[in-house]
Amino acid sequence: MPMFVDTTPPGQCIFCKLVAGDIPAARVYEDDLTLAFMDLGQVNPGHVLVATKRHAATLFDITPEEAAAAMQTAQKVAQAVQAVFDPPGLTLLHANGKEGDQTVFHFHMHVVPRHGNDGIALSWPRKEPGAEVLNGYAERLRAALA
Repeated sequence: MPMFVDTTPPGQCIFCKLVAGDIPAARVYEDDLTLAFMDLGQVNPGHVLVATKRHAATLFDITPEEAAAAMQTAQKVAQAVQAVFDPPGLTLLHANGKEGDQTVFHFHMHVVPRHGNDGIALSWPRKEPGAEVLNGYAERLRAALA
């Protein structure tokens, strides 16, 4: 993830200011629950952010309705990006929490058109814990979902 430092004073949110119209943005789409706007740090032409209008810091803070609306908006925007910029690939990214590389603590997703050798690297070390461990993880998650 590129390093971005949010210089908004504590207790204020740059995306809330943007949603309210207090700061300018190149708006792409909005509905009752979401706003899509151009990322100032364009990785590739057509890089858009989709944010909830209501302030919620992370995925854990949004409602199921907001989650659904954010994904629907991201899909609409991705279709527009495909039609306008015709990228051979697309990355949909949500960074959650500091350790997840989130830099602006207002729920948002990146819609990033992708091209070969565009400098974006999304890789991690494979750990391959084995079937027994994976089944144990799945069992624990099923219990939490019940």
